[in-house]
Amino acid sequence: MDAADAATLGADGSRGLDAARVSWSAGSRLILDGVDVTAPPGAVSGLLGPNGSGKSTLLRAIAATQVPDAGEIRFDGEDLLGMPRRRRARRLALVEQDASTDLPISVLDAVLLGRIPHRSLLAGDTEADRAVAREALARAGVEDLADRSLATLSGGERQRVHMARALAQDPALLLLDEPTNHLDIAAQLAAMTVLRKLAADGVSVLAALHDLNLAAAACDHVVVLAEGRVVAAGGVRDVLVPAVVEPVYGVRCDVLPHPRTGRPVLVFGD
Repeated sequence: MDAADAATLGADGSRGLDAARVSWSAGSRLILDGVDVTAPPGAVSGLLGPNGSGKSTLLRAIAATQVPDAGEIRFDGEDLLGMPRRRRARRLALVEQDASTDLPISVLDAVLLGRIPHRSLLAGDTEADRAVAREALARAGVEDLADRSLATLSGGERQRVHMARALAQDPALLLLDEPTNHLDIAAQLAAMTVLRKLAADGVSVLAALHDLNLAAAACDHVVVLAEGRVVAAGGVRDVLVPAVVEPVYGVRCDVLPHPRTGRPVLVFGD
């Protein structure tokens, strides 16, 4: 093992996510073009890029809900695409953008769906499952919604409930597509704090984000996509720079240090 390999290992020897040469087409349109992406253990990784760059498709490919045409996707050295579905559901959770349902289901029951991979096929919810679900609701800041119908919630409330469902799944790899969508500023910061705590516990977190300043403030590592290809990857200070941001997003960008944290703050426009 060389020094670079050792640097990506988690404290327990985990290697995190390693996706290589991932491609996927919709008809004649190439959506992902040989994408390489990593999400180290114990880190929050941001997946960035303009609309249509392939972020959502890549997350679905990693989760095997949309099987890629080519490429390898491994987590801790194991082939995620070849893994039995139930085992894969114990390893990873995906929180999709704008997930909604018209089912007459309570918030608590929706979160309990995250426990299905961890119990036998014919078993019902246990007290332990319900305790995990309630803890997940508390971590997502929506414990007061437990008895509400999921269909009656606002978009932001639903988003946090779906994050709670993913937390109840107890994944080692957490994939999120715009997890702060519909959330106000306080809720956005709270959501990113949850992700940072998960990373501190050794979870590999990969989140597609539109807000570059949120990524700069909360992420350890970022990957920038444009037209289905990776154009930059690395630490936020190395990647979120005008030379990368301006051609990808087509805007002028200045980068300043945050007065308290020293992390990059991006300012757009003339």
